[in-house]
Amino acid sequence: QKIGARRSGIVLAVFFAIAFAMCSVIFNIVGPKVLGQVTTKLFEGLVAKVQGTGAVDFDWIGKTLLLLLGLYLTSSACNLVQGWLMTGVTQKICYRMRKEIAQKITVIPMSYFNGHSKGDVLSRITNDVDTLGQSLNQSVTQLITSITQIIGVLVMMLSISLPLTGVVVVTLPVAAVIMGVMMHFS
Repeated sequence: QKIGARRSGIVLAVFFAIAFAMCSVIFNIVGPKVLGQVTTKLFEGLVAKVQGTGAVDFDWIGKTLLLLLGLYLTSSACNLVQGWLMTGVTQKICYRMRKEIAQKITVIPMSYFNGHSKGDVLSRITNDVDTLGQSLNQSVTQLITSITQIIGVLVMMLSISLPLTGVVVVTLPVAAVIMGVMMHFS
């Protein structure tokens, strides 16, 4: 019952870490679109000023830039919370693994230690668990953010321009094949 509660706590923390990672990426993806709107508004205001029909709307630009700052700060906060959650999960898993290894060592016969070097046994206990923990902490988060970023950027590109998105979607695999052929011959 206690183990089930720990596992559900870990699963819940991983779920929230995934959610915060996705939020962080989404806010990062929306940022350039908002910045593009600011650039467009600034350009339109400059054109209107040159033609003598209007001026630059600095109030709107200032409010929008504050919104953009809020988006990026929220993205950073989500990234921080996600990293904190995943570090906690990783540490709990590593602690449990070390505890299980320590329990296992107490029942291993002395002849095992006579046949294996101390460094080998200690390496299994410390280095391997640490390496696994670091990989778990970085890989899971990076996989989630990469997938979310690819999907989000594709959706954002589709919302901006369908023909340009088509060009990118066709060009990237062709470029990858050409690079693969060039690397093969070099």
